[in-house]
Amino acid sequence: MIRTATPADVPTIHALIRELAEYERVPHEAKATAEQLHEALFGDRPAAYAHIATDDGTGEAVGFALWFLNFSTWRGVHGIYLEDLYVRPEARGGGHGKALLTELARICVRRGYERLEWAVLDWNRPAIDFYEALGARPQDEWTVYRLTDGALARLGAGS
Repeated sequence: MIRTATPADVPTIHALIRELAEYERVPHEAKATAEQLHEALFGDRPAAYAHIATDDGTGEAVGFALWFLNFSTWRGVHGIYLEDLYVRPEARGGGHGKALLTELARICVRRGYERLEWAVLDWNRPAIDFYEALGARPQDEWTVYRLTDGALARLGAGS
C-alpha cells in the first residue's frame, strides 16, 4: 500500500499536489513544476522525500506524503517535517493516510528521530480529527510565520 517514490512518480506527485491545492482552496499557490519536484526529490542534492499510497487492487497512486528533515536544537536530533499529506477523496477511509503516517513514524523510530511534525489548516476538521485519533496534539502555543514574495525579496536585499 505504501512505497517510496521513484522518478517515474513525479508527474503523479505533481498532479496530487495540484489536487491538494484545490482541496485547500488555494490552487493559485501551487506553482511548483514537475521539473522542480524532480530536482528536489531526485537531484544531486535531494531536499525532500516522498512516499506513494497505492490502491491495493489496481496499484494506482491514491495519495502521497512529501517530507524533509528538520532539526531540534532542544532534542539534538533530526525529525521529519511532513510538508504534504494527501489522499484522494474517493480513497479516504481506506487506511492510506494512516499507512503513510505509520511509514514516516517508522522512519523516525528506526533513525532515532524524535519528532514528526506538520501543519493543518484550522478549518480542516476531518484532518484534525484524524490526526488527533492517532495521538497527535496541536502546538497551540506556537504561531507559524512566513516570508514570501515581495517581503522576502526586500529583506533579502537588506531593505
